Amino acid sequence: MKAKDVAKQYGIDIVKLESFLFESKYKEFLRDIDMGMKIDERIDIDVLVSDFKYWEDNIETERRRAAQEKSAEERKLARERIEERERLNKAAAEKKAALASMLITSGFNFDGYTITKYSGYISGDDAISVDRGLTVLGFGTDVKDKLLESLVIIRRNALAELKEAAYTLGCNAVIGVDFDYLTLDPQTANLTGGTSYRPYVFGVTANGNAVIIEKNK
Repeated sequence: MKAKDVAKQYGIDIVKLESFLFESKYKEFLRDIDMGMKIDERIDIDVLVSDFKYWEDNIETERRRAAQEKSAEERKLARERIEERERLNKAAAEKKAALASMLITSGFNFDGYTITKYSGYISGDDAISVDRGLTVLGFGTDVKDKLLESLVIIRRNALAELKEAAYTLGCNAVIGVDFDYLTLDPQTANLTGGTSYRPYVFGVTANGNAVIIEKNK
């Protein structure tokens, strides 16, 4: 009996039936013919169909189990991603709050607090370049305002980096804070034998000592 006739008679998907026949004990009872395959007449078709349905049920059960496992794994990964995102957000919020509340002083103590641990020297750096300005009718534009504005920015950035360094050491305050300044006036020779004047470079380093303080009772 042709496999396609069995499929038609019993309402079976021919593709699934052929897959079953090739994977089962019935494989040795198949014979290729034009337009399909033929099942040996010695085979009880009712038994074959019963075996097929049992195989199909197992396949479907395995498919559902695999789908459930995949869905459970996807839900687990989704939960882990959410938990990791929440953990990172919490850590970022805690760090932001710690940096905002960190005390710094140019002195070496805080009124109402006791230093419980010294963690050593730390520093924070920043630099900025300032254009010299155009020269018009022999007069150069004044860079003073730009310099002062830039110094405010780089001092603020250097202090922020100083706090980051203290936070990394597990500290909540910095004492003995001062600033070191660096000024560069870059000049290079050009191809015509003249001098090329590059933008001014201003740098600042904020220095201090990271400490842990506790409020006095």
